[in-house]
Amino acid sequence: QVQLAESGGGLVQAGGSLRLSCAASGRTFGTGWFRQAPGKEREFVAGIDWSGGSTYYVDSVKGRFTISRDNAKNTVYLQMNSLKPEDTAVYYCAAGASISSYSRNYYTPTGYAYWGQGTQVTVSS
Repeated sequence: QVQLAESGGGLVQAGGSLRLSCAASGRTFGTGWFRQAPGKEREFVAGIDWSGGSTYYVDSVKGRFTISRDNAKNTVYLQMNSLKPEDTAVYYCAAGASISSYSRNYYTPTGYAYWGQGTQVTVSS
């Protein structure tokens, strides 16, 4: 089993930045970030394919967040800039275990096999 460990969350003022990291214990393929705020459903945030050549974002974070990966370190990153209070949530890393049609499945939890425990991001106003 691949284990994922998120880090980098914390408290930041609106307009600030955070970088989240997702370290995997083994090889992963398509990888994404989801978030869940209190009282709301889990939401897709960003995804990246196995090579890092294709990335995907929910409209609300386009232009502010950047997902990237370093396969030599088995690590995926989410750089979050211009943070807003509505970005406050628990952020979860998710990863696939094999090559698949990632472009067709990146936005749904069913496209991922492994999940981290989450890291809290709080943006104050």
